[in-house]
Amino acid sequence: MAGKLIERPPLPVALGALTVLSGLIDAVSFLALGQVFTANMTGNLVLLGFAATGEPGFDIAASLTALGAFLAGVAIAARMAAALAERVPHRWFVSALSAEAALTALAALATFADARYPAVAGLALGMGIRNATVNRLAVPDMTTTVLTRTVTALAADLASRSPTDRGTTARRVVSVAGLVAGAVAGAFLVRHLGAEWVLVIVTGAQILVAAGHHGHVVLRRRAALPDA
Repeated sequence: MAGKLIERPPLPVALGALTVLSGLIDAVSFLALGQVFTANMTGNLVLLGFAATGEPGFDIAASLTALGAFLAGVAIAARMAAALAERVPHRWFVSALSAEAALTALAALATFADARYPAVAGLALGMGIRNATVNRLAVPDMTTTVLTRTVTALAADLASRSPTDRGTTARRVVSVAGLVAGAVAGAFLVRHLGAEWVLVIVTGAQILVAAGHHGHVVLRRRAALPDA
């Protein structure tokens, strides 16, 4: 039943917006919270490898905090999916987005208070919830965070004499461009506004994505009802 969400046109739009926000979030965490990733856990594993050799400038505690919180978020999302995904898939997706927004807001408050580790934990917890949710939705090429496979597929599309359909290529382009655009915007905003205000902006955007998706589904359901 959760798969029915994939058929709804606004879902790729929501995932595209979340991909941009992933770039913003990782820009904040890496540039302002001590060279740690809170969306891209692969990056943290690489940073831990660097730190293990004694390379200076890498915070093992921050990377471990992010990894632990991310895994906790995945566990929470699994519970949410078990409770809601099969019975009310729309509510499950919106609930996951709402939880992510609430955790980003808490991370923003922690950043205002110069509480770096709680901010890292809050962001990574929210991203764990999101990643597990998006993984269950299984929209091709729209993971919203790790895009190595998407970049590979896109390069193969462009080099192939028999490329895949335009819709698939478009999703791949949107994913890659969205993450890069989010990182660029995040770096610019961190420099000129400060990390805490960037997280406030991200929180607002997450709320808008959740509200927009919810509103679209409600309108479609009403339009499908027979006239009285």
